[in-house]
Amino acid sequence: MTVVDLENRDLLECCTQLLNSLRSLNLTTIEFIKLNRPERAAVLCELAEEFYLSGQRVLVMVKDDNQGVTLDRFMWTWKQGAFVPHVYDNGSVDCHDEAVVIVAGEENPNGAEVLLMGAACSNEFIRLFRHAIDFAEAFDDDRLEMSRERFKAYRENGFAPVMRK
Repeated sequence: MTVVDLENRDLLECCTQLLNSLRSLNLTTIEFIKLNRPERAAVLCELAEEFYLSGQRVLVMVKDDNQGVTLDRFMWTWKQGAFVPHVYDNGSVDCHDEAVVIVAGEENPNGAEVLLMGAACSNEFIRLFRHAIDFAEAFDDDRLEMSRERFKAYRENGFAPVMRK
């Protein structure tokens, strides 16, 4: 074994240790927004607009195709004068260059940094984003309890969720 082989092996080992250390850090910010009324679609549109106007790519997670198509249509008309360029990724369109993409599965076709959770996501998927937003649905006791369980689960998985002001 030569000196170069030893140096390469040491460098590889060092890089592997650094990568594992970075993976153990949780760099995703999770915010919860309290909803007192069932108005999640409007809030998703407001947030998509906010992050889009700040120059960030956004991914909006929905439960299924029906919610995806509905939110896609609503986002075009939700507020007079608002324009949020977006697309619903139904598998038949190219989404790589879109600023805002709506999806019904855990994929990030536009390389978004911001995740708006109109539906629950796995912790592994959430970790792919710099910023994630979930909802505390206070208008319904069962949904509020599920929100509390997600908040607790985020903490147990190394996140530090906060309520958004």
